[in-house]
Amino acid sequence: MNKWQKKWLITTGFVCAIGVYLLKNNGITLQAAGKFISFQQAQDAAENWYFPNITFSQKNQQVDLQAYLARQVMNMVPLGNYVVQMQKEENASEDEETYELLLRQEAADETTVDSDGNLIGQDTSAETAQTTVENENLSLDKLKDFDYLVSNFYTVDSVTYLEEGDLNAEQMLTEDLTIDIASDGPKILIFHTHSQENFADSDGTVETSIVGIGRYLTDILNEKYGISTLHHEGVYDLINGKLDRSEAYEQAQPNIRQILKENPSIEVVIDLHRDGVKETTHLATEINGKPTAQIMFFNGLCRTRTNGDLSAMLNPYIQDNLAFSLQMKIDAEKKYPGFTRRNYLKGYKYNMDLAPKMLLIEAGAQTNTVEEMKNAMEPLADILNDVLIKKTE
Repeated sequence: MNKWQKKWLITTGFVCAIGVYLLKNNGITLQAAGKFISFQQAQDAAENWYFPNITFSQKNQQVDLQAYLARQVMNMVPLGNYVVQMQKEENASEDEETYELLLRQEAADETTVDSDGNLIGQDTSAETAQTTVENENLSLDKLKDFDYLVSNFYTVDSVTYLEEGDLNAEQMLTEDLTIDIASDGPKILIFHTHSQENFADSDGTVETSIVGIGRYLTDILNEKYGISTLHHEGVYDLINGKLDRSEAYEQAQPNIRQILKENPSIEVVIDLHRDGVKETTHLATEINGKPTAQIMFFNGLCRTRTNGDLSAMLNPYIQDNLAFSLQMKIDAEKKYPGFTRRNYLKGYKYNMDLAPKMLLIEAGAQTNTVEEMKNAMEPLADILNDVLIKKTE
């Protein structure tokens, strides 16, 4: 063995020994080894000690010997590359597992009714009941008071928590949410994550389900208000023919995103639901002499008390979502007092990152009749028109 070979073996051995030491004793990758002694420093020391003036040429380009040594060592001892790759895969796996866990929690945490009519979750009808608010108490000056706003118009679920900066009434109520109805194409998309939701007198047909109620709302918006509206009737809460809502939000999202991609004119997305309550609860009022189901605007804050902000469930449109639901709420209070329940704030995302102008609406419950539900779509369409359509002077 000549002198060059001896120096080469010593150099590679030196670098490899450092790598093995770091991996064994600290459980870190070569990429993080700088906490103790960097891989770069090891190469510099070896090069300066043994080969102070050596470079070589490859394809007419000067290549630093330390880069060459790094490649050779990593080729000879691929453990470092392996550990780096394994760490990336583990991190990706952990992120995916976290997201799947949050999706399961999101589905399990929602109040609904099973196929036998049994309530799953908590009946929130009492805590979301809206007391009558006089018009003078709907002024911006009043609503800018955070405590007043929350105590009178919101219910915050125990899963999440609210920060004062989340609800800036002045900013939310002055945000321009009007849409362009002059251009071609649909402006509103209505769909149902839970398509199998029915009512007290549903007869098993689509027409008497929440999907049928969505059809009716679509017709009102198209025909009475001239707002081009698209109704998607995809089914996401049946698995092998059986009711299963555990993956409904996850299953719905890619299809809804595809519809939005194919119809870039859509500015408003509405996920229309029906709430679940005790059989003794009846969410109804009277509007224009008609028995009318009450509705509730629902927002996900992507934040829980247990985990804080949910990085696996980011929604860049939270503030826009909140502005939309509050403007709808205040307009309803002015025109149809008693029609809306308190806006509900919960911890997860509920696909509300689909669009800035996104609403999740809980209309009535399983104890309401189909007639009450259809009657509710009339004032709902009216306040949508108020908020979304710019009024001419």
